[in-house]
Amino acid sequence: MTLLLLLLALLACETALRVNYSGDPAPGTRTRDQDALWLGHAWVDGRKTDADVKALARRLRGTGVRDLYVHSGPLEDDGTLPDSAYPKASWLIEAVHRELPGARVQAWLGDVLATEGPTGLHLERPATRAAILASTRRILAAGYQGAHFDLEPLHSGDRHYLALLDDLRELTRARHALLSVAAHQIDPLPGFHSFWGATTNHPKWWSQAYFGHVARRVDQIAVMSYDTMQPLPSLYGGYVAQQTSLALEVTPDTTHLLMGLPFYDENRFGHVGGAETVPAAVRGVRLGLSRTDAHRARFGVALYVDFAATEANWRDYRDGWVDRATRRTGRTRTGVA
Repeated sequence: MTLLLLLLALLACETALRVNYSGDPAPGTRTRDQDALWLGHAWVDGRKTDADVKALARRLRGTGVRDLYVHSGPLEDDGTLPDSAYPKASWLIEAVHRELPGARVQAWLGDVLATEGPTGLHLERPATRAAILASTRRILAAGYQGAHFDLEPLHSGDRHYLALLDDLRELTRARHALLSVAAHQIDPLPGFHSFWGATTNHPKWWSQAYFGHVARRVDQIAVMSYDTMQPLPSLYGGYVAQQTSLALEVTPDTTHLLMGLPFYDENRFGHVGGAETVPAAVRGVRLGLSRTDAHRARFGVALYVDFAATEANWRDYRDGWVDRATRRTGRTRTGVA
């Protein structure tokens, strides 16, 4: 009987997601020229050249990409970050500003948290948080225009993370830099992270309230809206539409909200490549935006990740999200060309 009830509940949830994928997006729910792209470590370790930056500029011409999250870590488990982790940062920043006027280069910093195992970052330790602050000062001194943090697995309600963000925000504001984070998905059902954590020891989701606490402490928050365990494009798109609405409801207008697009094709637990497609994600984002805050200015999509992206990913992003009239001009309204 218990198994039957669980199956019926799952069926009801999936049916709701399919319904959530129906309808037409509102006019104007396209790029606001505030999109972002995650870039791999090759851009700062010496493997990339001026020719690669020029090719990147050609790739981004006519899109809405403004922020580049460049992998410049990972952080050590004590929160430190050696300069040797990003030896070509100054070259990259200069080259990007030359080839992509108006683009912003942020240091993408991450590490595994010691929330589900014995190793990793311990955010509950003041010394670790102090070291992360010192690392952030160093990357900003190197010329980055912001710091983008991806710390996982981060459990909903973690107050030490909020304390870290408070300190980081004070630092980045003083340096006229951006603070951005990659965020976990929001509970698709109230309290779902607690249920999932009790059964798997991996809560995965955040409560909507906790997402709001994080969003109020940063300049940008990018939802990792992929690896959703959805088996069909329509269900994945409906899930993304729901996540977009949930995030919009608690993200202040002063914070730039981005929804992640899966620029990779894998088949593994939690991710079905044929289901988690860019067209399904873009349609879901547009539907959620249409229903919740169609005219929101500080909104975009974040493309994960450059080194796994295919030509089809880029085409689907342009066709589904970028205004075709803008694409024909070969320019973006922000001047990134």
